[in-house]
Amino acid sequence: MEFNKSKTKESVARAFAAECQDGARYQFMAKSALSEGFSFISDQLKVLAKNEMAHASRLYSLMIDNCQGKEDNVPIEAGYPFEPSELKHSLSTAAQIEEYEAKNIYPHFAKVAKDEGFPEIAKAFLLIAEVENTHAVKLQTLANLYKANKLYRSPEKIKWTCSNCGYEEEKKEAWKNCPLCNYPQGYAMIKYY
Repeated sequence: MEFNKSKTKESVARAFAAECQDGARYQFMAKSALSEGFSFISDQLKVLAKNEMAHASRLYSLMIDNCQGKEDNVPIEAGYPFEPSELKHSLSTAAQIEEYEAKNIYPHFAKVAKDEGFPEIAKAFLLIAEVENTHAVKLQTLANLYKANKLYRSPEKIKWTCSNCGYEEEKKEAWKNCPLCNYPQGYAMIKYY
């Protein structure tokens, strides 16, 4: 099938737009996490934003490589969820979005691409789905710890590491301020996977 006349072309365009939007959402969430005093979570969200933009870049390349001629505009129709940026809301919502993409959207896009004769694109969709599933697990784990007020507590002793200076200490609860650099608890690395 010719790519320019395929459903796969629309899927690539939709996925590209969604990945860009997800990258922006994680940047907004990272800013919110930092303002709430959770530097380590902010850093993790920035990594997710970077991942989403890497997906967008791959999808952009697939579009350019497979289009025959210039494409001025690829019409797409898709929704976008808007949720409050406070962590108490956004971590769980983002996890649900990632899980839905991983289990529904990308497998469907991959099947369409495979059926239309675009195995490289189908493979890319499935690989992105794997990463989105990993994002969902991480985000939901952080959401659960946050809601239970257990981000910096553990039932058994674990090694806490300051993400600023690297100081490590094994205990059940992270320090209020790092003993070495005096940075606040929000810089302690959270063991979530």
